[in-house]
Amino acid sequence: MPTSLSSEKVHSPNKEDSVDVASIPGDENASIHPIDPKVLRRATLKIDFYLIPIISMFFFLSFLDRSNIGNARVAGLTTSLHMSAKEFSIALTITFVPYLLMELPMNLVMKRLGANVTLPVMVILWGIVCACQGAVHSYRSLLVCRFFLGALEGGLSPGITLLFSNFYKRHALQLRCALMFSVASLTGAFSGLLAYGIRNLDGKHGIAGWQWIFIVEGGFTVAFGLATLFFVPASPKSIKLLTKVERETYCRDLAHDWSGDADTDGTYQETFSWSEVASVFTDAPHVLMLAFPTFFAGATVYGLANFTPTIVNALGHSPNRTQLLTVPPYACSFVFSIVSAYFSDKYKCRGLTSTVCALIAAIGYAMFLGSNNKNISYGALYLQITGSYSLGPCLLTWNANNVQPHYRRATAIAISFVSGIAGAIVSPWLFADAPRFKRTTSINLAFSLAAAASSVGMVVYFRVRNAEKRREVQRLLQTYGDGTGAGGWDSPAERKRLGDRHPRFEFTM
Repeated sequence: MPTSLSSEKVHSPNKEDSVDVASIPGDENASIHPIDPKVLRRATLKIDFYLIPIISMFFFLSFLDRSNIGNARVAGLTTSLHMSAKEFSIALTITFVPYLLMELPMNLVMKRLGANVTLPVMVILWGIVCACQGAVHSYRSLLVCRFFLGALEGGLSPGITLLFSNFYKRHALQLRCALMFSVASLTGAFSGLLAYGIRNLDGKHGIAGWQWIFIVEGGFTVAFGLATLFFVPASPKSIKLLTKVERETYCRDLAHDWSGDADTDGTYQETFSWSEVASVFTDAPHVLMLAFPTFFAGATVYGLANFTPTIVNALGHSPNRTQLLTVPPYACSFVFSIVSAYFSDKYKCRGLTSTVCALIAAIGYAMFLGSNNKNISYGALYLQITGSYSLGPCLLTWNANNVQPHYRRATAIAISFVSGIAGAIVSPWLFADAPRFKRTTSINLAFSLAAAASSVGMVVYFRVRNAEKRREVQRLLQTYGDGTGAGGWDSPAERKRLGDRHPRFEFTM
């Protein structure tokens, strides 16, 4: 039987590095079969090598197919369709409108159908729509394609974040999310290189270079979605690559960390409840508070994603050289995002990481605003892209870390992405003062500083809440005892039911 609730190694979720699970209440097998760190490490590596490449590729293709319109613009899209700058902004905006409608429903549907079905099907369908953009001959047709592209992509990012939060411990999550989200940085680099190569097809079979960009990239997305239809796992226990012992060990370790959806035996199933969905709006103020910096991050990230080629082109470079010069800043962002995520996970410092990333972006915007030298302006893009793209995964992981159980977490993640997409909807309308975008840069500078200030405020809030929780634990111990038995305040069932509302749950700062 379990011994005591006083083991700080177990009961503080911020100290999950320990594998001494013998004192965890409610796990009858803990003292008989303690978690073997070697087995756990081996299982984690197998899941990493199996899951991350597939999911990261999904995200890569999503960002590529959404943002390649910026490369198509440089390649002649707006000229061929006789589009004004305002109409281009409308085309970008309409992509994100259905996102707002799809975030939460797709997260709830994914629990019922499984990620193994939901994610590949979404990839296939939006790939078809992306390729169809290469066949449009009017502005209105383009708008129709952009709307359905957004509707079909809308559930992917929150779905992937929810999936990862079910597969990884809370303080192993940001590195995995960063590996996925930093793919967005590579997308900016790869998109420029790919567009540079595809433009050489200009005129082949009577098809313009900008049309080939959509056709080739959309066609590859469809092919990859079909290839992975039978390989995406629904849960950790469904990965056949793991042995029985590895599977059981991994599921138990997730349950002990307040992570994932399975109980210590890997069989937990939460019953859907609309009250759990609604509870995020009534008693999870931290979710709504984190929505503000996420909005600011969304505005800056998506603005850069869609307008970096335009900004570089405005510095006096040719279209072909512009495509190539968009590559290095995104490559730099990829490296920084991984490094910052590693230290954020290791030291459990989401707030510090997000603040630093936001300030890096702010410095980049200040440099761009303060100089007309094209070399300094181009160098400022390195800081803007690096800071903004590294901020996103930190904020999204921070939110996922602090909400349990599943449907409550699914709702919180959806709210976070809705906030980011709201920023994405705003972003095209900020870039209306070409070619130098001085007003836009000033707004993005303000957004970055606001994100930094919001992050500091969240750290203070979580520190206060954790202190309140520790006092509540002491009160319950004195009044009711350890409460680890069936129906007790600290029983496994009560922990699962309350999630982040349980006094033993400590918020990540």
